[in-house]
Amino acid sequence: MNEDQSKRRLGRGLAALIGEIDKPAAAEAPEQPDRVVPVEFLTANPRNPRRQFPEADLVDLSQSIREHGIVQPILVRPKGDQFEIIAGERRWRAAQRAGLDKVPVLVREVDDRTALELAIIENVQRADLNPLEEAAGYQQLIDEHQYTQADLARVIGKSRSHVANTLRLMKLPDVIKDMLVDGSLSAGHGRTLVSAENPAALARKIVDEGLSVRQAEALVQAPETKSAKTPRETTDKDADTQALERLLSDVTGLAVSIQHREKGGQVKITYKTLEQLDEVCRRLQNH
Repeated sequence: MNEDQSKRRLGRGLAALIGEIDKPAAAEAPEQPDRVVPVEFLTANPRNPRRQFPEADLVDLSQSIREHGIVQPILVRPKGDQFEIIAGERRWRAAQRAGLDKVPVLVREVDDRTALELAIIENVQRADLNPLEEAAGYQQLIDEHQYTQADLARVIGKSRSHVANTLRLMKLPDVIKDMLVDGSLSAGHGRTLVSAENPAALARKIVDEGLSVRQAEALVQAPETKSAKTPRETTDKDADTQALERLLSDVTGLAVSIQHREKGGQVKITYKTLEQLDEVCRRLQNH
């Protein structure tokens, strides 16, 4: 899909709106609101991908709002006699804590699909989501609006491997998901645990010992290393096969194994990350 097609898929006005919601809060010339409305005229978006609003964050933001006001207007859409928040629910919640009676808003006429896309993109671009919320948001766009991983990467401004790795977090056991939500584990830890044989036990070990992502990766790969030293069967390979394995390894940058059989055979390329797989695919496509 080219860039023009991506913009068409975004829905009416989405491409233009992304520019509005992606401006830093401390910009010298903040976006001018369309109007100022009473806080009770706004309602939360029930499909907002962000589910967690930490108390400490709201306290800090409400203090900032008391001193400086709301710098970036809240993005809303008309909903009956009120306005539904598309992006900026945290600002709205903090404004109420700060005692504000009215808040500045940008009003946009968008449908349900575009509202969902904007909510997800705004939160991802501002890094306001925890890893599970981000993954759930991506999955919503895939399930409800037929986005591909490449589409998401292009629109959100992330690599395709980042999108794929984030989606893989949905496969983790609930106990590990809870650790990702409360911050005990990072997204990097979670991605490492997706392929582990006993992820829950390893997750507890990572948290208890304060292991880094690199240390966690070594921990997950340790059983593979042991099994590699004691293969179930050994096969003598001729010099030509070994030379071909080395050649393919040099080309791909990965371990390559060739197994000849009576009829045909098998070429096995071993990768550890989706980035490595992406690189292999790219090289194959260029030849």
